[in-house]
Amino acid sequence: MTQATERGATNTTERGATHAMERREGADAPDVNGTHRSSSNALIDLWRSAVGKKWVMALTGIGLMGFVFAHMFGNLKMFLGRTEFDHYAEGLRDLFSPIIPHGWALWGLRIGLIVMFALHIISAAQLTAMNRRSRPIRYQSPRDYIAANFAARTMRWTGIIVLLYLAYHLADLTWGWVNPDFVHGAAYDNLVASLSVPYVAAIYLVGNIALGIHLFHGAWSMFQSMGINSPRYNGVRRAFAAGFVIVTIGMNCAFVVAIQLGVVAN
Repeated sequence: MTQATERGATNTTERGATHAMERREGADAPDVNGTHRSSSNALIDLWRSAVGKKWVMALTGIGLMGFVFAHMFGNLKMFLGRTEFDHYAEGLRDLFSPIIPHGWALWGLRIGLIVMFALHIISAAQLTAMNRRSRPIRYQSPRDYIAANFAARTMRWTGIIVLLYLAYHLADLTWGWVNPDFVHGAAYDNLVASLSVPYVAAIYLVGNIALGIHLFHGAWSMFQSMGINSPRYNGVRRAFAAGFVIVTIGMNCAFVVAIQLGVVAN
């Protein structure tokens, strides 16, 4: 009887311990990533994970930042006059010519940008959904909200504004749908005619300010997404983000102001 009693007590203790482990704090927390079936492709498994999506956001963000800087740098030709700016615009269509046909390289760049934009937006949306599943109840304390800076809190909205601005920019200076003075191939005159209109200039300024806010947090957080998250590098990360935004967005806004003030004109 003594041995049977001891075995029963032991079994009861083990069941109690197991039950306690199953009910430990956090055991009922939702699965952030959801339930995923493992595939035979490592890239697909990486994409399905939160870490993979953060890497996609970081890498596509770097590519898009490179485009923003190159676009700004090329537009400096505006200050050299109509001939130089139009020659630059036509040169984009002649990239790698005659190795490849006229315009193919430019279309390749456009397709690459579309792919990067799509991957960036999809990964951002899916990461947001993962975060909401991990914390279905929002923070209740105002301090939790203040802890994140303004740029971080408004990433979603600045992203939407940038997309709307990009659509308008294309309709204005690439397709000419909203520019009544648009002439195909006259890049300089199209730009000046468009940005000479006050409400159009305002659209460009608001769009670039939203882009600057978005880029600041993006440039800052992409290092963290790639694992470069040591506090000793925070100063460098912040300086890089601020410097990049000041140079690119500052010059983009300067283009608009220069045309409005008549410094650049037809």
